[in-house]
Amino acid sequence: MGNEEMKFHLTKSEKHWILYDVGNSAFVLLISTIIPIYFNYLAESGGLSDTEYLAYWGYAASAATLAVALLGPVLGTLADTKGFKRPIFLFTILVGAIGCVSLGFARQWLVFLIVFIIAKIGYNGSLIFYDSMLSDITAQERMDRVSAHGYAWGYIGSCIPFVACLALVLGSGVVGLTMEAAMAIAFAVIAAWWLLLSLPLLRGYRQKYYVERRPHAVAESFRRLGRTFANVKKEKKIFIFLLAFFFYIDGVYTIIDMATAYGTALGFATNGLLLALLLTQVVAFPFAILFGRLAQQYDTARLITVCIAAYFCIAVFAMFLAHQWQFWVLAVLVGMFQGGIQALSRSYFTKIIPSKQSGEYFGLMDICGKGASFVGTTLVGVVSQATGNINLGVGAIAVLFAVGIFFFQLTVRTEGAHTQEI
Repeated sequence: MGNEEMKFHLTKSEKHWILYDVGNSAFVLLISTIIPIYFNYLAESGGLSDTEYLAYWGYAASAATLAVALLGPVLGTLADTKGFKRPIFLFTILVGAIGCVSLGFARQWLVFLIVFIIAKIGYNGSLIFYDSMLSDITAQERMDRVSAHGYAWGYIGSCIPFVACLALVLGSGVVGLTMEAAMAIAFAVIAAWWLLLSLPLLRGYRQKYYVERRPHAVAESFRRLGRTFANVKKEKKIFIFLLAFFFYIDGVYTIIDMATAYGTALGFATNGLLLALLLTQVVAFPFAILFGRLAQQYDTARLITVCIAAYFCIAVFAMFLAHQWQFWVLAVLVGMFQGGIQALSRSYFTKIIPSKQSGEYFGLMDICGKGASFVGTTLVGVVSQATGNINLGVGAIAVLFAVGIFFFQLTVRTEGAHTQEI
């Protein structure tokens, strides 16, 4: 990584924060690889067609993200209260991890989808609080690189339990296990990994920026949320960024959520899909760190624009997938820009919002991110089901990236960024 990277030393708090990304990313990798394939196995057993399988998977992903988009701002606002962020963070982790374990006991496709929605709500909910902790655990000038390290180590670290689980599932017959039993063990391993790597952050985190506790904390959180919505309309830079984020992150999350399901519906070999998406994680590691380093030399906004433009090209390319080798190319391209666009968007937003209200604002950001993902996955499902052509659903994603670039350029030209309270 070079001498410059070697000189960059992470603090204890930063390392604990990054470890959570390593822990929860194993669940993300499971969602984007093994879980859709296992759901396809359950769906076929239940008599669903390939088109119905892809549509119902899209609806389930949409339901989970919509639920968090509605709950997120309220929970985030409540978590900004002194002493509240860590316990609510812990609660969301437990919901996600227990839901993950429970997936191993759901053998009917509809029950499996319901449990999956609950587990994904826990995971997505935890990210609101995790992202908002960035201003508490590092200085403003380090945010780009620390955020990038979080994604980078999350990508590569998640491969450890994933490879073990993949070997178990693919070799289940050799060791005398049924597919269902192997999957149950895999879900338990991922949940344990997630919980264990959450402990350092849960033990060591200190809420540096907060709102003082007041009577009737829940009611007060709703009042503060109302004031935040009003302020966002006045803070034009924040408002336009959230609008841009809504559009461009739609494509990113939709590609993450639907990649394996898309490849499976196109009839690509399962093993090839899993290995290609594992390659995405490996490629994403150095490129996420690279974007963190580039942010020290180039304007963060310019780098985000490059990432959005690259994703536009990726979405166009995805429309014409016909062979498995093309899926491998897609996996590499996604890996190159996935960490950069997510990490830099997180740190860019952290810099332009008030530190004491980070939970509130990340809750709003979650509405835009998860709300967009709801639109994207639903769009793919509806268009695929209505036309019988999966590629047409994917094509709409490119348009959203184009709109995202337009609004992000407006963000860059808009004055009024809120500086961090140090």
